[in-house]
Amino acid sequence: MRKPPTWPTWPIAAGSLIVGFAVADVTGVRALGGIVLFLAALWCGVRWRREVGLGRALGLVLLYLVAFALSHVLAHAIGPWPSVLVLSAIVGAAVWAWADACAVRPRSVRPT
Repeated sequence: MRKPPTWPTWPIAAGSLIVGFAVADVTGVRALGGIVLFLAALWCGVRWRREVGLGRALGLVLLYLVAFALSHVLAHAIGPWPSVLVLSAIVGAAVWAWADACAVRPRSVRPT
């Protein structure tokens, strides 16, 4: 039986970096932005584990966390919003390639 299609996770992973920063920036409360990031990483991590396995899920969560940290470093060079947008695009592309595209690709069928 064929598995029903699932919604891609790349918009959540990439978008949550943007939304998390926006929440922290607008409210002035960094912890609120952190809550957005935590919840998104948790949701994506659970989905990735189910769709592509534990190893790849851990790698993608690590990528997400590294991108978050790098956005702070890159912000000194190009500014906070450009930094968040660049790293969100990288995270979105990586998640599509390593999780979402794998989940929607049909598995090869062995001839009988």
